[in-house]
Amino acid sequence: MPRSKEQFEEMRNATREKIHSAAMKLFVHQGFGSTNVQEIADTAGISIGLLYRHYKTKDQLFNELVAYAVEGLKRNITFFESDDSPKKLLAQFVDEVYTDMINGEELANLLILINQSLLAGTVTGSKHYEEILHVNARLLDSTAQLIRKGQQLGEFHSGDAQEMAVLFYASIQGLAQMKVLLKSNFTMPSPSILTAFLLKERK
Repeated sequence: MPRSKEQFEEMRNATREKIHSAAMKLFVHQGFGSTNVQEIADTAGISIGLLYRHYKTKDQLFNELVAYAVEGLKRNITFFESDDSPKKLLAQFVDEVYTDMINGEELANLLILINQSLLAGTVTGSKHYEEILHVNARLLDSTAQLIRKGQQLGEFHSGDAQEMAVLFYASIQGLAQMKVLLKSNFTMPSPSILTAFLLKERK
């Protein structure tokens, strides 16, 4: 029987997910410049012709991955700027990071991909470069604001909120690097360890 439009769309999305997963893995482990399109197709388990039907160039694929990561950062900003308790918001965010890190490699790969692209200047000159810098700065600021609010409510330890926000994200970025390097030997710290320097214990 002929496939429906919905079935074609499901197949198309499944193929794109395979391409995304393969490309992220190779870009992270080999670098953007050292990865070719044939390797991405082979890792995704598809023909190079099928890959080219979805992406005309490696740059187009890379920029879509970066755009996907940027949208994730924007969602985090909106989340942190909501009216819920700072302690509740931070705990929920850390729980999600913990779950993502122990259940797969996508979050770790996305974090490393953004970091590598900025350090190597891979996206320099593209529309994403300035946007990544801007969104990263906004995320740090919104997190610092959340920490200040939590400090005022007595939920967080005292200290420079901006410095604490930097340390918070540096720890997550570092854990992403360790997960990729250590593979099966990696142990993800518990959410309580990740937030110990921020959250006050109930007495």
